[in-house]
Amino acid sequence: MKLWLAASLPNRCLMCHQSVMLPESGICSVCLSAGIYQASVCLGCGCTLVTQSRYCGSCLKQEPLMIVAPCSYHQGLGPWVAAIKYRAQFAALPVLTKALVNRVQELEHLGLLKLPQVLIPVPLHVDRLKQRGFNQAWIITQALSQQLDIPFSTSGLNRVLDTQPQAGLTGKQRRRNLANAFELEQDFPYQRIALIDDVVTTGTTAKEIASLFEKRHVHVQVWCLARAEAPGLLD
Repeated sequence: MKLWLAASLPNRCLMCHQSVMLPESGICSVCLSAGIYQASVCLGCGCTLVTQSRYCGSCLKQEPLMIVAPCSYHQGLGPWVAAIKYRAQFAALPVLTKALVNRVQELEHLGLLKLPQVLIPVPLHVDRLKQRGFNQAWIITQALSQQLDIPFSTSGLNRVLDTQPQAGLTGKQRRRNLANAFELEQDFPYQRIALIDDVVTTGTTAKEIASLFEKRHVHVQVWCLARAEAPGLLD
């Protein structure tokens, strides 16, 4: 796995084209620092906070699903996150997963996050997996598991419907599209999980899956390489 990723890394930063030291990064430290969050953000809606806490005032009232990401999809690093899924270009994956690991460890140090017992990648339907050839969430999960020494599992949660892509759908269409798309097996031995994906946009997929776990009293948090916040939240 490491050799495969290293072979795909360029010897110049993907963003500024300055030389980088292989195999550590496909994005230089300067561009990475500019692309990750520059301020504290709410783990619910993603809005900017003065100081880091779990939720903003609005989210604190309802305690929504916790979403952990190192950066916004809209601010610099988004194209390289998209390239993983849509073009099978993995050059930025090591540095982006490391940025997510750093974010997780920061929140744990602040007492805002408790590490999960297991990492669960968002599954693809078997037909979509055959068509694409890989599941980017699996690849991200494997990297996180190695760096954080947390086991991962690809069993227990299954995608039973091959739904149409979520991109371009309205919120209502997304919810309808994913209704009953996932299934959780009866024998699931964990009480605290992190659900892993590349990007969280409206959160429809994450919420649909989390509802299955929460019915079993399993605590769910979501980890992703980037989140696409609603317009204006980071202003």
